[in-house]
Amino acid sequence: MLTGLSVRDIVLIERLDLACGDGLGVLTGETGAGKSILLDALGLALGRRADAGLVRNGASQGVVSAVFDLPARHPAHAILSEQGLDAADELVLRRLVGVDGKSRAFVNDQPVSVALLRRLGDTLVEIHGQNDEQGLTDATIHRALLDEYAGLEKDVAGLRDAYQAMRDAEKALADAAQTAEQARREEDFLRHVVNELQELSPKPGEEQELAQQRSLLQAGEKLAAAMQEAQSALEQGGGVDARLRACLRALERVADRAGGKLDAVIAQADQLLLQAGELASALDRTARELDLDPQRLDKVEERLFALRAAARKHNVAVDDLAAMADRYAERLALIDNQAASLGKLEKAAAAAKAAYQAKAEAISAARRKAATKLDKAVAAELAPLKLGAAKFSTSVEALPPEQWSAEGADRVQFLASTNQGTAPGSLAKIASGGELSRFMLALRVVLAGRGSAGTLIFDEVDRGVGGATAAAVGQRLARLAERVQVLVVTHSPQVAAKGSHHWRIAKRETGPAKNRTTLTEVAPLQASERREEIARMLAGATVTDAARAAADSLLAGQEA
Repeated sequence: MLTGLSVRDIVLIERLDLACGDGLGVLTGETGAGKSILLDALGLALGRRADAGLVRNGASQGVVSAVFDLPARHPAHAILSEQGLDAADELVLRRLVGVDGKSRAFVNDQPVSVALLRRLGDTLVEIHGQNDEQGLTDATIHRALLDEYAGLEKDVAGLRDAYQAMRDAEKALADAAQTAEQARREEDFLRHVVNELQELSPKPGEEQELAQQRSLLQAGEKLAAAMQEAQSALEQGGGVDARLRACLRALERVADRAGGKLDAVIAQADQLLLQAGELASALDRTARELDLDPQRLDKVEERLFALRAAARKHNVAVDDLAAMADRYAERLALIDNQAASLGKLEKAAAAAKAAYQAKAEAISAARRKAATKLDKAVAAELAPLKLGAAKFSTSVEALPPEQWSAEGADRVQFLASTNQGTAPGSLAKIASGGELSRFMLALRVVLAGRGSAGTLIFDEVDRGVGGATAAAVGQRLARLAERVQVLVVTHSPQVAAKGSHHWRIAKRETGPAKNRTTLTEVAPLQASERREEIARMLAGATVTDAARAAADSLLAGQEA
């Protein structure tokens, strides 16, 4: 809901601060007083086109700020969150336009693009005026409005899930079919590579192990000589073992006479004898385990070179050969088992499509039923608005499968004709001006509370009508204002009398006589001022007592 509008230096408005409330607000004034200027100013804040001609003469820039109270689940919150902007309960849209025609846009004092300002504005306000129809004339929202009118929101949410499941199943089938087709084209190559790699049977880490073995075997001659030299050293001069034993026997013969002084030395000699035996055994065992046979080197090199050649051939690391063999084997298995695999995916895709179609057909039937009901409801509103010759119809057209979407298998469009014998057309193309505004009013009354915009503005919806028709327009505006905020620019006293809030728009001249300046001002009216304004609207230039009495009658009717 629009709670405030601030305008500085726009056309004839020097300074304006307008506080708005809920219900029906009416703006009245003589022709040319500047009512359209006020709507142009609001349009700036909503992201509409800006140009230098909007800046008041003598000012360097014009500024418009519109303040909105946002309900918790209003769509504007999602847009703000998407853009990383603060989403408070109060939303302030601000637009600055300079004398050069360039403009800047702000949301809650944060700079944004004009396109974003327009997106937000479209969720907040619908303007139905002489040259600015939007909202219900936008065919892209007609399906959602019909669904809300029919109470199909939960059904459509389920349809979106079914549509996503169908798309996922179709993608899985398409991906599998594409992979299988590609595998079929490569089958001979795959079989050759798999057979080659299975015969080679590479293992992760094998290259490093073979490289270590090769280095060891290449040093075999030197290793064997060193082992032989070590063993010979232990055996020279009767061998270390025999010499240690002789040492130990000599010490043990005199140990009982040494009073324990030789015990430590004897123990150390005994330990050395044990270690010498272990060293000799270890040398012997290691010499046998090294297996430094030159023929084994040939086998290791042959295996290592074969692995490296295969890796170069397939442009992968040696350690990745085993994984590549597994991947290729899986692709071959897909070829061998593709009939069964694709058959399962085809059944899953068909089942998902059938589930979507069942939900879509049920929703289509509900839409057609609701469309008939909506057409009748709108038709009932047209005659009192002096549109008895007009026809309204809701087209629910089945779409071809390639155009199905998460919203269903229908194209929904509101159509109308305003004259007998003319073919119905889209709302955006029928007669403009007050006639179209009244048509939109009838539709809005029936769809009251549906759609995101919390503020509706009608510019001269009563143009060209009076008396009972004008009263009917006022009644419908008041009824609509029970659900959403409504602002109406009107020349009809019958409509003005229905307002919860009333502002008068007027021009005044200011400044010295030789350099007068014309300004537009907007003033809220109290009860007595409202009576006088409505009497002026009834009587014209000269307000009579009879006009005041008629105004009292209209206001009394409004209060009754």
